[in-house]
Amino acid sequence: MAKELIKGNEALAESCLRAGCRFFSGYPITPQSDILEYLSWRMDELGGSCVQTESELAGINMLFGAASAGARALTTTSGPGFSLKQEGISYLCASDVPAVIANVQRIGAGLGDIFVGQGDYWQITRGGGHGDYRTLVLAPASVQETADLAYISFDLAEKYRHPVIIATDGTIGEMMESVELPPMKEHDIDKYDWAIRPRQEGEKQRVIWNRFWDLGNDEYPIYLVNKYKEMEENEQRWECVQTEDAEIVLVAYGISSRVCKSAVIRARKEGIKLGLLRPITLWPYPKKAFEALGPQVKAFLDVEMNILGQMTDDIILADGNRHPVEFYGEYWHTIDENKILAKVKEMLEKYEGGGKA
Repeated sequence: MAKELIKGNEALAESCLRAGCRFFSGYPITPQSDILEYLSWRMDELGGSCVQTESELAGINMLFGAASAGARALTTTSGPGFSLKQEGISYLCASDVPAVIANVQRIGAGLGDIFVGQGDYWQITRGGGHGDYRTLVLAPASVQETADLAYISFDLAEKYRHPVIIATDGTIGEMMESVELPPMKEHDIDKYDWAIRPRQEGEKQRVIWNRFWDLGNDEYPIYLVNKYKEMEENEQRWECVQTEDAEIVLVAYGISSRVCKSAVIRARKEGIKLGLLRPITLWPYPKKAFEALGPQVKAFLDVEMNILGQMTDDIILADGNRHPVEFYGEYWHTIDENKILAKVKEMLEKYEGGGKA
């Protein structure tokens, strides 16, 4: 199939359409507004519905309604908008309703700013809504991977009857790269028996509810625990770059991981055994990748575009607290390859004996 030059945000939108998505509800916010702009005309061509809502709250709740009816439904946002969608996401989880939510991240707490960044890791992976829930989180590192992960996100959502979050960022969303887009397929809105739809003449009345609302049902906790265990066992995704003999392992996702790949190439030319472990799923976090690392590893360096190192705790947990974990981050600027290498050399000297300093 021929490739075409396309922006990350547009690749996400087009791939969702090609996966059978025919409903979008969302509100403009930088740096994801061009998803809404793209779908405002492209959805019409395919006979779907694109709604520019009055708020992010309306966006997530319209999504809830469309997804409950069996449609492949999408909403997208960034930073503060994602905060406003939290209650709706927890309702989707509690109701076992599949849907896809994309967060094109930027920087900062509160309103933050429109600069590119990775400021939402904690909220994306821990959830800001109420109750016992997690969400599947896919984190692309290129425009091609954005297209690929967006395409499979609806299949994953329906497999587990659960929302899926695509955690991209402003840089990947706005950059243009050559991409091979997936084939077009249609989705049958009446495919699933849990979907709400009008009763046809002569059809028996259906009553639809999920296990959560059957109050006092002792099977629900077991069902929920097993559901998340299945996701954790089967859906861990990652990429390893020269980790076989690496003494320091960089851990980064999204745009930060691309700079880290360059740092690995430069380090190897200098004789430094540096590797990269890139989580593709932020939840479930790829613990299996850490378990497969060899005994030569001395320490990890968490590389993110935020201030506090939001992924550090997950690295410590995935590693079983066996090795030191340090952090290098940027806030106003893109990750710097030279700073990575300087930090790695400092760490090699500090942990030369292989123990914790």
